[in-house]
Amino acid sequence: MEYLVGVLLSLAVAGSTTMLGLTRDRAFYPTVLIVVASYYVLFAVMGGSGRPLIIEIALASGFLLLAGVGFRINLWFAVGGLVGHAVFDSIHHLVVGNPGVPNFWPGFCLSFDGIFGGWLGVYLVRHPEFQKSR
Repeated sequence: MEYLVGVLLSLAVAGSTTMLGLTRDRAFYPTVLIVVASYYVLFAVMGGSGRPLIIEIALASGFLLLAGVGFRINLWFAVGGLVGHAVFDSIHHLVVGNPGVPNFWPGFCLSFDGIFGGWLGVYLVRHPEFQKSR
């Protein structure tokens, strides 16, 4: 069920923000990447775990870096970050023992991030002028 909700919500967010014109700003997709990467940090705080919090901050920093490079240089880095985060969601439990992560979250987030990253990838193929910073 979490996969279905992730897919549907991602399509709803991607579709509605595109129709509203929010995606015309290069900062939109990198900002989404920063937000989705920050949730595991939040879950570590909620779980009251010290060591996992440090690991989650380090991992989220890598996605923050991809978001920054995507914004400043080329949005394909943001695509890579979003799709990479989807892959990360599938192996997160093997990398970090974060007790605050809800059981449904990895599947939901994997679906959301993968669809959202794919949506941006399709947009960049259709609008190559939007890829690079001016």
